[in-house]
Amino acid sequence: MTFVQETLQALRGIGAILVGRRDAYRHFDLSLAGLAGSMAAFFIALLINGYMPFLINASEDMGPAWQNIVLALLLFGLQVGFAALVLRQFGRMDGLVPYLVADNWATLFMTILSLALALLNIQSDILVLPLGILILIVEINIARLIVTLSGWQIAAFLIAQFAAVVVGLMAFGTLFPGAAVVVTG
Repeated sequence: MTFVQETLQALRGIGAILVGRRDAYRHFDLSLAGLAGSMAAFFIALLINGYMPFLINASEDMGPAWQNIVLALLLFGLQVGFAALVLRQFGRMDGLVPYLVADNWATLFMTILSLALALLNIQSDILVLPLGILILIVEINIARLIVTLSGWQIAAFLIAQFAAVVVGLMAFGTLFPGAAVVVTG
C-alpha cells in the first residue's frame, strides 16, 4: 500500500472513530509496518506544527520553529511513555502499537484541520472548546475501539495522557523560560 492509500484509509478510520464505529480498527494497519507509516504521518504533523505560526503569518514573538518541534517531540515522548506505563499496569502492552498508529494518524488530521482553520482566518479562541471536545472524543474512542480498554481503564489512560502533557509543558517551560507555546493537533 502506498503512503497516499494508507493516508486515505486512515482518514476513513478516524472518521469511523469519530462516530464510534466498532469496526474502525479495520481501516488501520495495526502492525509494526503500520506504525512506521503512522510515524511518517506524525512527522509531517510535527513539521506543520513547527512552522504553523509562520504559515499563518503569526507575530514575530512566536520564537523559532525548532522550539515548537522540540515541544511536540517532548510531549509525544512523554505521552508514549505514560501510555506504556498505564498499559503495562493493565497487562495490555499489546495495545501500545495500535494506540500509537491511530493516535499518530489522528494527530496528522487534527493538525491539518487546525492549519486549514487558521488559514481561513477563523479565530482560534472560538475553536478551542469545539476542537478540545473533538480531540477528547477521538482519544476516548481510540482507547475504547482500537485499544479495547474498559471504562475505568479509559479514564485512567486519559488521565495519564493529560498528566504527560502537563509534565511536558512544565519541562518545556523550565528548558525555555519565556518561550511562547503553540500547541495544535
